[in-house]
Amino acid sequence: MKVILPGGSGQVGTILARAFHGAGHEVVVLSRQPQPAPWRGVAWDAATLGGWASELEGADVVINLAGHSVNCRYTAKNRQRIIESRVESTQIVGQAIAQAAQPPRLWLQSSTATIYEHRYDAPNDEATGILGGSEPDAPDTWRFSIEVAQAWERAVDAVATPQTRTVKLRSAMVMSPDRAGVFDVLLGLVRRGLGGRNGDGRQYISWIHEADFIHAIDWIISHPALDGPVNLAAPSPLPNAAFMRELRQAWGVRFGLPSTEWMLEIGTFFLRTETELILKSRRVVPGKLLESGFSFEFAEWPAAARDLCAQWRAANAS
Repeated sequence: MKVILPGGSGQVGTILARAFHGAGHEVVVLSRQPQPAPWRGVAWDAATLGGWASELEGADVVINLAGHSVNCRYTAKNRQRIIESRVESTQIVGQAIAQAAQPPRLWLQSSTATIYEHRYDAPNDEATGILGGSEPDAPDTWRFSIEVAQAWERAVDAVATPQTRTVKLRSAMVMSPDRAGVFDVLLGLVRRGLGGRNGDGRQYISWIHEADFIHAIDWIISHPALDGPVNLAAPSPLPNAAFMRELRQAWGVRFGLPSTEWMLEIGTFFLRTETELILKSRRVVPGKLLESGFSFEFAEWPAAARDLCAQWRAANAS
């Protein structure tokens, strides 16, 4: 199988490239600055057609992950870069697919679980989930994240690719032991005694273990009935306070200093990021995956946290 990964040089792209390459598939990562890797790297600018488009001819799967990181301050300049990088890259990937003489069979387009409403009362699946943006008390930064997600998905819907099945991957946080990934950052807080609840701790955290993320991508590829939006999240999101408590227990730490909202505002200011990534409640469940028969290896966070901690220790043993 030939797999094309536009924007595949980040954490999630590396997870997928590693898995597909390890399984014996041909992997091509489209990147602004291709780096040496076990798979092939091809240059692109994520905005205009070029020689890279020929890689899509006869490919089996295109998984577009391109987009400027949201782990930044939402200044006017960064907001523009975040939206444009997602919309433009999606449009140009769609254009390349539409123009291909032998278009890929499947286009998996990155989206985000952030698209759903900030809520505590019920989980969001693809059929009954409530899209966010109209919450009366939501900060401007939260609304911006939802606007980005919706613009991303509209860019997919605007492209006619009748010979290519299209899936929008509404992904939760992918947990892997890789350096600088989400899990590594959270574990760093625990290791430094700062792994208590954030804010009031009620906000839900949706997550997915990297093994299940990889298996879910394989599952979508092999199940043609799956299309449109698909939630990639473990079936058991849990409140922030419980999430951090289980992570501390998995690491063997009894106490973690809690962080109030004002402390988070100060901390994220100096770290050049936003509290939206921490305080918004993302209660997302994988309705379509479960209905199609998908089985999670790590459906519950305690077991996932223990496995990830063990992997992290093994990788960082000195």
